Amino acid sequence: MSTELSKNDRYLIINADDLGMCHSSNQAIFKLFEEGFITSSTVMAPCPWIKEVAEFYKTHPEVDIGVHLTFTSEWKLYKWGPVTRNGSVNSLITKEGYFPESAEEVELNAKKEEVKEEIKNQIELVINLGIKPSHLDNHMGSLYGLKYGNSFLDIVFEFCKMYNFPFRLPKNLDEETKRILPQKAISNYEMIVDLADKIGVRLIDYLVSYSFSLENGEDYRAFKRKVIDIIRNLKAGVSELYIHPGLATEELKGINPHWEKRQMEFDLFRDEELYKIIQEEGIKLISWKDIKN
Repeated sequence: MSTELSKNDRYLIINADDLGMCHSSNQAIFKLFEEGFITSSTVMAPCPWIKEVAEFYKTHPEVDIGVHLTFTSEWKLYKWGPVTRNGSVNSLITKEGYFPESAEEVELNAKKEEVKEEIKNQIELVINLGIKPSHLDNHMGSLYGLKYGNSFLDIVFEFCKMYNFPFRLPKNLDEETKRILPQKAISNYEMIVDLADKIGVRLIDYLVSYSFSLENGEDYRAFKRKVIDIIRNLKAGVSELYIHPGLATEELKGINPHWEKRQMEFDLFRDEELYKIIQEEGIKLISWKDIKN
């Protein structure tokens, strides 16, 4: 699709995060791609199952895969670290050699030149595996600078310009995020959006999602109602709904205490009723390739 996007229409990218994280995530996302229920995904280059993604891409070169820039390793017993092997990135790792668990630790400790080296190497690894990335985004928002205002997005934008990548960053913050963030962080964020605009990095208008852990009393029907409500309330412009589908295997149960929610996400985004509502609402599904092109 290469048509111009109208500012009066509602466009939606359904992006599955965490491709490559584990076999269970891969299998769920591959299935959603094959059945046409998602429009895009992003791969975590440092994670153990990225080679399986490369094998899938060989036989499905039409799918839309971006690079999920990864600087955190959030699970207690399942870890990963930098892909950089030819230089020091000590400011990015714990004493055990893994990425830290939280985005705040990245903000406080990471050195810019080491972030830049690791971003370069993550992108190059994905490309060298035979995947042609469509865009960049960032796992857990570790490079956004939302907590302390120490953003690394100026570096990310250099790579966006180099490779002609759009980036997952909403031009508009939702009201809840604005309430949580200190004013300085909001001001810094607005400066970053202005910088992207000045140098010509394409952004989306809105980023929407939901809790990735089971909420009190939440079952499939309640979760489905919540997602339908999100879809019905999309604003004009381009929104991304980012999801984390997975299969409830013993592998996923061993990694993720919220594995039930990931299975629920997989089931929901194969639910025909959800896509019927998208059609009824006149929402147009697009991919990151459409933004890139």
